[in-house]
Amino acid sequence: MVDRRAAAGRVFVSAGILAMLAGCAATPMGPSVQVMPGPGKSFDAFQVDQMTCKNYAAQQVQGQADAVNQRAVGGAVLTTLLGAGLGAAVGGAGGNAGAGAAIGAAAGAGGGALGGADASSQAQWSIQQQYDNAFAQCMYAKGEQVPGFAPLVSSEPAPALAPAPAPAPVPVATADPMVRATQAELIRLGYLKDTADGFIGPKTRAAVASFQQANGLPADGAPSQRLLASMQATPTSASASATASAGAGWVAPAGSASAAPAPAPATGWVAPAKTP
Repeated sequence: MVDRRAAAGRVFVSAGILAMLAGCAATPMGPSVQVMPGPGKSFDAFQVDQMTCKNYAAQQVQGQADAVNQRAVGGAVLTTLLGAGLGAAVGGAGGNAGAGAAIGAAAGAGGGALGGADASSQAQWSIQQQYDNAFAQCMYAKGEQVPGFAPLVSSEPAPALAPAPAPAPVPVATADPMVRATQAELIRLGYLKDTADGFIGPKTRAAVASFQQANGLPADGAPSQRLLASMQATPTSASASATASAGAGWVAPAGSASAAPAPAPATGWVAPAKTP
């Protein structure tokens, strides 16, 4: 009786040890793909991206290693128990069930451990591959250089250029009412033969200077309100006498209504008597 219990204990201990050996899958410690810093990325920024993407990849495969190990442990325990039962049955027929159970358990545990180790190895490769894919996707999205992929082109819009300043409006010359009134007076007084358009030009300046000279004013040719008032106070009939009193050498404008005065008769001259 004691031998059977001891054998059974050895069976379960062996099953536990082999089961722990069978469960060897683990979460990857890091990627197996080599990623380089992207264009314009400093090494410090690259390290930050690398740490972030490692955490992201670990989250993507989280729990897969535990699931694989649990399946491996379960398989090892099951094969151990099956081997122990088979060994006990065979040993019982020979009169030594305990020894048969121990032998059967060892054989079952060994087979279960080998099967579990093979399954864990394949699962570990799959977990590493998924980890690498998640890590590479994360690093590529952050602008780092991933083998086999072209550098990520930035989708940021180009900065908008400031609109060119609008050209300054060209000032449009407007007619001056005071100049137009001055031109009208110059035409009335016979100093200007033109239209009163309100724009001062060489003809208007020359006519103004002629009027100023004829009336004893500084001949600067510049229209002004005071000059306009003087013109408006000058009657048309007085324009001839005013031009005649101008300085020596002054010539009245062509077409003027003024007429040259008749020469005074000689002193003592008597008109001849009319002959019959």
